Amino acid sequence: LVQLAESGGGSVQAGGSLRLSCESSGPTFCFYDMSWWRQTPGKEQEREFVSVIDTVGVTRYGGFVKGRFTISQDNSKKMAYLQMNSLEPGDTAMYYCKIDRPRPASYSAYECHPNYTVWGQGTQVTVSS
Repeated sequence: LVQLAESGGGSVQAGGSLRLSCESSGPTFCFYDMSWWRQTPGKEQEREFVSVIDTVGVTRYGGFVKGRFTISQDNSKKMAYLQMNSLEPGDTAMYYCKIDRPRPASYSAYECHPNYTVWGQGTQVTVSS
């Protein structure tokens, strides 16, 4: 099974920066979209989309990002990164990494099934004013 491990969270003051990392491990023949989501206190039932990078490097960001975050990946290391600048107290959340949309998709390989999705355990980001 593929597993994800996030790191890089911490506590910073408003205006500061953090770089989150997501490491993928486990046997697979597929590549995946890698995305970041966040969950804020009091909203345990929903996760907010932050950013995604697909298998050819196309990126998208949530509307609240407004140019402050940059997602990147290193396929050779099976890593994804989220550089977060100009952090605000409203960015305080648990940040999760996710992989899905395997390429090439296959119904004969579990990790390449079209619906295959894996979440990491999350890394906490706290921004103080």
